[in-house]
Amino acid sequence: MNTLTFMLSLSFMLSTALTILNFLLAQTTPDTEKLSPYECGFDPLGSARLPFSIRFFLVAILFLLFDLEIALLLPLPWAIQLQSPITTLTWTITIISLLTLGLTYEWTQGGLEWAE
Repeated sequence: MNTLTFMLSLSFMLSTALTILNFLLAQTTPDTEKLSPYECGFDPLGSARLPFSIRFFLVAILFLLFDLEIALLLPLPWAIQLQSPITTLTWTITIISLLTLGLTYEWTQGGLEWAE
């Protein structure tokens, strides 16, 4: 029996044995608190299906955009050591300028305000 077949069969047998052991030994004594939909101890005051403000999603998208900027600029210290660092710095300045222009546009349009 080769090593791969042995490891797969051993993993399958071990996971099956642990799952069966969990079903046999687990204490299942549900009480009224555990059976309630809210385990925090008090009844809900309102509906849990209240809509989110669209501003929350806009700020989240802006956060993701500027988080992506970090991923784009992360290899910059290594890229400067290439044959032509001027090209690298030009693209870096272009990316930062575009993101800065986008941020100022959102700021002037009021996209970063939580309340109107």
